[in-house]
Amino acid sequence: QVQLVESGGGLVQAGGSLRLSCAASGSMFSRYAMGWYRQAPENEREPVATITTGGDTNYSDSVKGRFTISRDNAKKTVYLHMNSLKPEDTAVYYCAADRYWNGYSYWYRYWGQGTQVTVSS
Repeated sequence: QVQLVESGGGLVQAGGSLRLSCAASGSMFSRYAMGWYRQAPENEREPVATITTGGDTNYSDSVKGRFTISRDNAKKTVYLHMNSLKPEDTAVYYCAADRYWNGYSYWYRYWGQGTQVTVSS
């Protein structure tokens, strides 16, 4: 089993930056594709960014060019660098590990508890 702990969330003004971190337990981190999702109170949880075991990345259109996902296998940590933040980025951000195909879409086996990001206008 994998435990994921997010940190780095908080309150920031529009145009500002934050870096989220997700620390993972276990010995299989380097074999897991990792992702970041977010969920606002009235919205469905949505994908933000993914990174494969080989370091290939993908971003949702809403964050492309502003967010960067990266990983440090030695530290068993995945990061989400968020720049030029907008009020619409306000959400709980979740770290996820071990991507798989569930028959409908890609999903993840392990999830963190989430960290709140609030962007004021």
